[in-house]
Amino acid sequence: MITLYHCANARSFRALWMLEEAGLDYELKLLPFPPRVRQPEYLEENPLGTIPLLIDGETRMTESSAICEYIAAKYAPELGVRPDESSFGAYLNALHFGEATLTFPQTLVLRYTMLEPEERRLPQAAEDYRKWFLGRLKGLGRILENSDYVAADRFTAADVSVAYAILLAGSLRIEEALNDPKIAAYWERMKARDGFKRAKQAQKLDG
Repeated sequence: MITLYHCANARSFRALWMLEEAGLDYELKLLPFPPRVRQPEYLEENPLGTIPLLIDGETRMTESSAICEYIAAKYAPELGVRPDESSFGAYLNALHFGEATLTFPQTLVLRYTMLEPEERRLPQAAEDYRKWFLGRLKGLGRILENSDYVAADRFTAADVSVAYAILLAGSLRIEEALNDPKIAAYWERMKARDGFKRAKQAQKLDG
């Protein structure tokens, strides 16, 4: 059985959502955030101290977008895009856009407004990265001008990657993320999915 180490609403939510969309059986291990500080024994499982950690037999993965791609490729091809499809490049681009472009700057907002001790917080850096995220988010608005989804005109793992970044923006109270009506409507569609709802419920029921 697949095992997922997860912190509520952290990047590992991507993996949890994918497991639910794929209809897979899994064991969920919910950790306090950040686990490397609040549950140091986790370092024995993942020396990086990061989440997610997905274990599937001998496979161990720690990158949330890669886990989305792995689950789609191995267990749920309907959630992926084949190399022979014309939108394969757009799918891969969106899959990584969700993490590298939309989530990364928000992690710095999180760090310098909440995680660092008061004396080490950097309000100006946090504000700069908040603006960086909002600037890059315009790229999602352009994608959604012609489709309800970020690739292939259907729901895929790339939507899980991108939509998580919007979830994180909500957690960080970056309300401007939903100023674009197209992005606001997209987020409503993502939240309405049964797989999303099951994932949210699963992280509440664990433990």
